[in-house]
Amino acid sequence: MLADRTTLTRFLAEDRRRHPADGEDPSPLILEVAQACREIAARVALGALRDPATGAGEVNIQGEVQHALDVIANDHFLSAGERSGHVAGMASEELAEPVCRTRGGFLLVFDPLDGSSNIDVNVAVGSIFSVLRAPEAAVAPRDFLRPGTAQVCAGYALYGPATVLVLTVGRGVHAFTLDPGSGEFLLTRESVRIPRHAREFAVNVSNRRFWEPAVRRYVDECLAGLAGPRHKDFNMRWVASLVAEAHRILTRGGVFLYPRDTKEPAKPGRLRLLYEADPVAFLVEQAGGAASTGRDRVLDVVPSDLHQRVPLIFGAAEEVALIDRYHRQFNDGPHDSPLYGTRGLFRVAVG
Repeated sequence: MLADRTTLTRFLAEDRRRHPADGEDPSPLILEVAQACREIAARVALGALRDPATGAGEVNIQGEVQHALDVIANDHFLSAGERSGHVAGMASEELAEPVCRTRGGFLLVFDPLDGSSNIDVNVAVGSIFSVLRAPEAAVAPRDFLRPGTAQVCAGYALYGPATVLVLTVGRGVHAFTLDPGSGEFLLTRESVRIPRHAREFAVNVSNRRFWEPAVRRYVDECLAGLAGPRHKDFNMRWVASLVAEAHRILTRGGVFLYPRDTKEPAKPGRLRLLYEADPVAFLVEQAGGAASTGRDRVLDVVPSDLHQRVPLIFGAAEEVALIDRYHRQFNDGPHDSPLYGTRGLFRVAVG
């Protein structure tokens, strides 16, 4: 019965009562973010019935073309921060510089609509957010440049067949499903755990020619299946929506790779550290998984820029550890495996 389920409001209140902490309570801000996600979900659900909006077709700070819903979703998050009265600063994928205020105990960073390039084909998209404590002094842009270990809470909303809000406040990962009738987010999965062993991996194989040897080796071994060195078959997935990929891994396990490559040498990674990699890494670690750049734990990386990009590998802890080991072993020397040499499984021998 839906009436028997715990609402997000009640969950946060009970968690605060069980775990009283010094400092300002982030619950009012989380509830405003949840309201922004409800509003975005309603707009996404309209599909082709949506009214055209201003801002579509413009290029954002990332050099990416904005969709109409990118702008709308960004405005909903900015309004949520303002309504809460608890935010001293906000930073977004869609804004060149952060918005700084003189009040509030928190900083809110967000990707308002992850995967928006999928909207035209009706594939699930989402929103990602992270909350940090604000300094006591007036907020400056440098105050956002803190490692992921400084996060107070993080989460994402997935706008799919159902709208799901997945959240951590540093004590496990919990999923809430939006009840369209009441408008409440109801607790549907508590203390989510990622299985230790994986049989799925997600990667964009079209970039294989740009990968480092460690990633080619790992993917080739997975594709070799039961007869290969891993001695088991793997399924491969790729949605091109970070929220959808993260939700699948939190639901049924696996590993996700968006590794460093040479396609665009000026960009060592593709995903933004502060409002994509850090919140996902926080969630994944809280669910018993691991998140790495291939060389470092994501949450230990200190940002040097508001929109800094990093490689991102996350999921089952054992798989991430193996990929990290391959980076250490094979990226500084020749890729000399007799089974997975320079030809690889996607190359065709010539002559």
